[in-house]
Amino acid sequence: MDQTKDDKKKRSFRSAKRMREIMTEYYIEAKSAAISGKKVAWITSGGPVEPLIVMDVIPVYPENYGAMIGASHMGGDLCAKAEAMGYSTDLCSYARADIACAPIDGGPIGGLPKPDMLVCCNNICGTVMKWYEVHARYFNVPLFIFDTPFCHTGFAPEARQYVRNQLNEYIEFLEGVCGKKFDYDRSIEVGKLSMEGQRLWAKVLDTAAHRPAPMSAFDAFFFLALIVTLRGTKTVVDFYTELLEEVKERVKNGISAVENEKYRLLWDNLPVWYRLKWLSDKFASHDACLVADTYTTAWCGSMKYIDENNFIDSMAEAYTRIYLNIGVDEMAKTIFEMIDKYDVDGLVMHSNRSCKPYSFGQYDIQRMVQEKKGIPCMMLESHMTDERSFSESQTATRIDAFMEVIKSR
Repeated sequence: MDQTKDDKKKRSFRSAKRMREIMTEYYIEAKSAAISGKKVAWITSGGPVEPLIVMDVIPVYPENYGAMIGASHMGGDLCAKAEAMGYSTDLCSYARADIACAPIDGGPIGGLPKPDMLVCCNNICGTVMKWYEVHARYFNVPLFIFDTPFCHTGFAPEARQYVRNQLNEYIEFLEGVCGKKFDYDRSIEVGKLSMEGQRLWAKVLDTAAHRPAPMSAFDAFFFLALIVTLRGTKTVVDFYTELLEEVKERVKNGISAVENEKYRLLWDNLPVWYRLKWLSDKFASHDACLVADTYTTAWCGSMKYIDENNFIDSMAEAYTRIYLNIGVDEMAKTIFEMIDKYDVDGLVMHSNRSCKPYSFGQYDIQRMVQEKKGIPCMMLESHMTDERSFSESQTATRIDAFMEVIKSR
């Protein structure tokens, strides 16, 4: 028993404590915004957050809150409440849980702080538009919709100009709500901090290419919060600098995410928030480590489109060509690159009924991976927040069968 505790302590991240402190401070600041005189904006996870940071607006993410709801095992009850309000079970479980929370200040931290404005970018899905319209009516606050055309392959000049024009409109919207001018000089500083944070996050994830991996995708799911929530701040840069040093120490000291790592797997789609530990333990029981995933990698995948010396202009391409706003062939290319980079033995795909843009092309991608890379693939079905959709026994059977295929190769 003592040996198990020692092993668990050795594998735990000391940065986790600091991460929780930062997120607690962040939510306290957001909840007390009315006292401090700051404004709060609810924004979609794929939305351009840097202009909010420039304007000293506190960004709050209902999707992040949906993940917290799932991890707190409150998703099923809240989704059921949304269904009683008339919302379909086929809707995103983030949306259902969040919509149910708003009238009752529900959820793990007693609800989100009331928004002064809403910023909705449809580069992740179309559901967010109706979701944010519901909130705009309920809270009676202004809503800005940032529309990004779908990019099957490239980025046409017309698309670039269309999105760039909207950035001007977005800035005008913020100036109107905040009652002050946009500071373009500060936007240069925020842009550089955003890029540095993304670079550091990419380096953290890259350490999992080491064998054995010092961290798993399940660790990445936890540490992702800051690059989403506070991108463009020094807080993010400082935290990921420390996390990167800790992960490098783990490599140097031979500390691995899975004690007897023999098999390396890649995860596709959002996490199953309410079964993270169970899934981690289940795969580890087969000496398998999920070393990487397409979800956390997406938060640094558009860096190649950013020009630090022209951040505002280059945001147009970066925020349009994110992972969920590209064609299936482009998604498959990303997965091929990750298979090679992390030297994985199999692909685990979460067929997420909550996220249609992420899930619709998975069977095509599965076929392409099997044909081009020759590795086994498996499919798990659930919602990311609504635990009523998850069958533990069925999932365990599928994982056992999948790992037997890998072990027999």
